[in-house]
Amino acid sequence: MFKKITRVVWILSVVSLFTDVASEMLYPVMPIYLKSIGFSILIIGILEGVAEATAGLSKGYFGKLSDATGKRLPFVQAGYILSAIAKPITVFFTYPVWIFFVRTTDRFAKGIRTGARDAILSDEATPETKGTVFGFHRAMDTVGAAIGPTLALVYLYFHPKDYVTLFYIAFIPGLLAIITTLLLKEKKTTLAPTHEKVSFFSFLKYWKQSPAAYRQLLIGLLAFTLFNSSDVFLLLKAKDAGLNDTHVIGIYIFYNMVYALFAFPVGSLADKIGLKRMFIIGLGLFSLVYFGFSINTNLYVFLVLFFFYGLYASATEGVSKAWISNITDRKDTATAIGTFSALQSLCTMLASTLAGVIWYTFGAKYLFILSGVMTLVVMVYLGRMREK
Repeated sequence: MFKKITRVVWILSVVSLFTDVASEMLYPVMPIYLKSIGFSILIIGILEGVAEATAGLSKGYFGKLSDATGKRLPFVQAGYILSAIAKPITVFFTYPVWIFFVRTTDRFAKGIRTGARDAILSDEATPETKGTVFGFHRAMDTVGAAIGPTLALVYLYFHPKDYVTLFYIAFIPGLLAIITTLLLKEKKTTLAPTHEKVSFFSFLKYWKQSPAAYRQLLIGLLAFTLFNSSDVFLLLKAKDAGLNDTHVIGIYIFYNMVYALFAFPVGSLADKIGLKRMFIIGLGLFSLVYFGFSINTNLYVFLVLFFFYGLYASATEGVSKAWISNITDRKDTATAIGTFSALQSLCTMLASTLAGVIWYTFGAKYLFILSGVMTLVVMVYLGRMREK
């Protein structure tokens, strides 16, 4: 399997690993830090909503811009540089306007790099190895997602409530990511620029220009996203079932470890059995997990459910991008993935809002049952699609 992983894929994967170490180191700390400087839960929610919406919409714009200019590397490097710098300067001031600006900049940076980076990964693979390449990248990325919160837990164990220092420490893996991007070079085979004028929402025009298979696939993917709320709800359910904070954080790390361990081999298997088949298997695992969450209160069963949840992520995250890149033209790869990522981010916001309303109104059990049932509907819809 490793023979299919080129030098460029290795470099991008290591960059993602370092960046996720930095990001996930702060993920469990950010809301605690914001509350410590006077932010209310409502303001934190608005902040995260604005930041995620900015990241989502910018993925579409910069994906389109990358295709229009025929450039990939400048977007990748700029995105990782901005992301690394945003983390330590977050704690320079505690003014709400400053926090909003820096947090949004961090997510904006992700929007800048995502489409161009995924287009590079796509170009480094053949249609028969897309699952392997994207799976390997997701595996390395998720290793960082497991290392980050582990480092944060260890540091806070010895230095309780010293959140500010963690923001500075997070700059170290971010800096390593920047240095690693310098090993990349723009390929001469990169597409010629189209000199098309690109406005912020021009990526939405791609919907009409895209292949019918792309539109069919996105309808299924976005429908699933509307019932795939934030992982926070899974952790809240585990907490409500009686697990203590250490168990909840430990389960989150366990999930990321399973995801990291299986993303590469599952991606490789997807190339053999078909991307569509693997993605549908992943949705089946998701549905199983959500039905399980609707009734379970046992710690050991939660471990089993989070194990299957890690397998679900392995079978869907990288595979969906590989599938998209296989049914779209090479010159539109960044636009196609960027458009999907933008719309997916908006649907994720709606999904989490809907999940909160259902949980508050009817209870957690009905939230998880509804998500499981609707996922089965999406499985049937995607099963009827033809895979190119």
